[in-house]
Amino acid sequence: MKLFDAGYSSGKFIMADKAYEEADIVLYGMPMDYTVSFRPGSRFGPQRIREASIGLEEYSVYLDRHLEQIRVHDAGDMLLPFGNAAKSLELMKQYTAGLFRDGRFPVGLGGEHLVSWPVIQSAYDAYNDLAVIHIDAHADLREEYEGEELSHSTPIRKTCELLGPENVYSFGIRSGMREEFEYAASSGMHMSRFHVAEPLKQKLPELSGRNVYVTIDIDVLDPAYAPGTGTPEAGGITSAELLEAVRLISESDVNVIGCDLVEVLPAYDPAEQTSVAACKLIREMMLGFPPRP
Repeated sequence: MKLFDAGYSSGKFIMADKAYEEADIVLYGMPMDYTVSFRPGSRFGPQRIREASIGLEEYSVYLDRHLEQIRVHDAGDMLLPFGNAAKSLELMKQYTAGLFRDGRFPVGLGGEHLVSWPVIQSAYDAYNDLAVIHIDAHADLREEYEGEELSHSTPIRKTCELLGPENVYSFGIRSGMREEFEYAASSGMHMSRFHVAEPLKQKLPELSGRNVYVTIDIDVLDPAYAPGTGTPEAGGITSAELLEAVRLISESDVNVIGCDLVEVLPAYDPAEQTSVAACKLIREMMLGFPPRP
């Protein structure tokens, strides 16, 4: 089964024009939204992020780096069997396992948050001492949702069970079941409620030298900054704070081995605030997260 459309030409992320063989970073879309509990449509997020990137400056004033300093291959969106979550997740795991084997730095575009789970699985297989930084409005610590274990509300619980909860660091959390917060408090995982930058600054020294995967759900932003998402939650952070968080990670001593940004839903954002914020965050992650040559 083909993983990508060989004829893909509907627009790539700005300056992501390198062939796979010469790239250090691989940008790829995971257009899946089969398990969402509120608003569908995030499968269209990856392509809209690419389209919005045309308005970006190629230079980051935050990091004093330029996109011409990195080599990025945009693989396009994965060809996934629509409605088949289990098969789709398996294909994502296989593909990202290949990226890790080839020494590429994966940057995933979602899609619902469940798409992070197979990537974390392949990262766990590829790297020792793995930790996860999770930035989100929602705890995502449920064991199942309406009887379904493969749900966008379960990936961080699954991650805790795979890595050990003490290796999972969640920031910005402001929504979830009481049982999810009880699990966080009793399991040994690290959860910071409401805010991101300041608690992240305090926790990053604990992760110094470790291999870390970073997953960002765009709904950590207040709906005023990111209305185009599947499960918006009032009371979120600003886009400035999220950019500050990315900068803090970039300038820390953690070894980021991959990242993703998920839950952009273009249909609910005619002003394109969400995709504009998302593509800028992707630029900053690509410039700041991978080890510099």
